Amino acid sequence: MSGRFTSLEIPLYRRLLIGGIFNFLAMQIALIARAWLAYDLTGSNTALGGVLIGFGISSIVAIPSAGVLADRFSKRSILLLTGTGQGLVSAALALAVATDSIEYWMLVMASVVQGAMISFIAPARMGFMADAVDRERLTNAVFLSQSSVQLTRVFGPAAAGALIGVDAIGVAGVYVIAALCSAAGIAYTVGLPAGRPTATSNQTPLGDLVDGLRYVRSNRPVAHLITLSFIVVLVAFPHTAFLPVVADDVFDTGSFGFGMLTTAAAVGALGTSLGLANIDRSRLWRLQALAAVAFGGFLLAFGMAPSFAVAVALIFCVGAASAAFQAMNNSLVLTSVPVEYHGRMQSLLMLSFSGFGLAALPLGIVADALGLRETLVIMGAVVVAVSTWSLVRRGDGPDATDIASGPVSSDAATDPAGEVRR
Repeated sequence: MSGRFTSLEIPLYRRLLIGGIFNFLAMQIALIARAWLAYDLTGSNTALGGVLIGFGISSIVAIPSAGVLADRFSKRSILLLTGTGQGLVSAALALAVATDSIEYWMLVMASVVQGAMISFIAPARMGFMADAVDRERLTNAVFLSQSSVQLTRVFGPAAAGALIGVDAIGVAGVYVIAALCSAAGIAYTVGLPAGRPTATSNQTPLGDLVDGLRYVRSNRPVAHLITLSFIVVLVAFPHTAFLPVVADDVFDTGSFGFGMLTTAAAVGALGTSLGLANIDRSRLWRLQALAAVAFGGFLLAFGMAPSFAVAVALIFCVGAASAAFQAMNNSLVLTSVPVEYHGRMQSLLMLSFSGFGLAALPLGIVADALGLRETLVIMGAVVVAVSTWSLVRRGDGPDATDIASGPVSSDAATDPAGEVRR
């Protein structure tokens, strides 16, 4: 196997990827059900933002320890515990909806719990992947992993949006499906090796966290990547929270339109991730900033879309650009730091997604006050301005070859059979 699927030659990576597909499918399905249910219960943009702010607060609380734990303890145990927690939350919400006892505060609490879980999943899974794949195929592995996430975004939202409208299934049935997907992910995760700890210091977890922050401070390229990611995700990614309103209020297309918008974005993201899977790592530095500019530009245009058909086309482009930015940013960070810092670097990147949750509430308030279209235009314009400034200021960045080859680890992370070294 060669080209853009070369990482799939490694058995451990394949198992990790398949388990991740089920886990992320569960997350996507639950996210769609939660967003639709929140708007159905309240009819408010602010309420949609409130669901996400719970996610953001819990993520910020969990993130400082999540990356440290991923570097110090068994990654398999972390993935098993968090996957189980995700499944139990979905099962509980399914029961609440089925018994007609669901209330808005339950959605906020579910968002809090699942936000904390995701904060632990991301650094553990990314660190596991970096252990499983040799350095030469790490960029390819990152893009294939990103592609698998986008694949779940294609099928998850489309299926959830369609099934919510089926009387025999509805929101309760969708949550049951999410719980079953979590169970399937757990079944694949059980077969993984423990996942060796990569941090060998005798410091306390807090000391390890401080050490990671010092490393970022001393590494300007990595600091730049993490800072730009934080700004772009904080400002632009909350647009996903408002897609139910775009579908229902702006274009009057209901749950079908919501599913169309989310699916179009996911298809664009999937195509980009697969298309870039075999890209030369030395080109990533400049392309990452260009993708951020495109992300903001397409989001700005989406806010002004004159018809639903145009909106679908533009959200396809938004999905493509956002996935390209995210995958290239992750790849640059992973290939630019020593392996013992992978978990902590992923936690810092996750801070931006926590910020996305926190930003959703004030942006929802702005949307209720100024209008949703105007808010989307402002979000896109800010990202274009910041990303353009970043691109002009850094040019091609530091030595792109050095960034590509980075100090990941001089040793291969796997043995010939694809098993993680203990």
